[in-house]
Amino acid sequence: MKTHEVVRLPFDPSTPSIARTKLAGFLTINRASSSVIDDALIVISEMIANAVSHGVPAQDGTIEISWSISGHLLELSVYDAGRGAALDPIDFDTDSLSGRGLSIINRIADRWWVDMSQGTRVNAELPLSVR
Repeated sequence: MKTHEVVRLPFDPSTPSIARTKLAGFLTINRASSSVIDDALIVISEMIANAVSHGVPAQDGTIEISWSISGHLLELSVYDAGRGAALDPIDFDTDSLSGRGLSIINRIADRWWVDMSQGTRVNAELPLSVR
């Protein structure tokens, strides 16, 4: 079984859908539970949507997305070439139409962080077992 995958996809609003399909296949092959798959798909979608909305594509017009299984953790990562201000989740209500991505990631992932040493890489960890 493959436990790590890196994909480069177009820096485009359709990219979350493509990435969800690829990640769901990876997790299914690695026998993740349906609840883990559901959570991972939400987190990766939000990470990519934020990057496409606020980031910068690589020189080839792509974004780098990766996932790996390390022990009992699923690690997700999205990289774009932009460098921006601090990324912090904001409070939102049920009527909010945008600005919810990091708050959603914060609620679902066990841990998440941002590395801006070269571009912007948002990382998240989710447990592979059901809570």
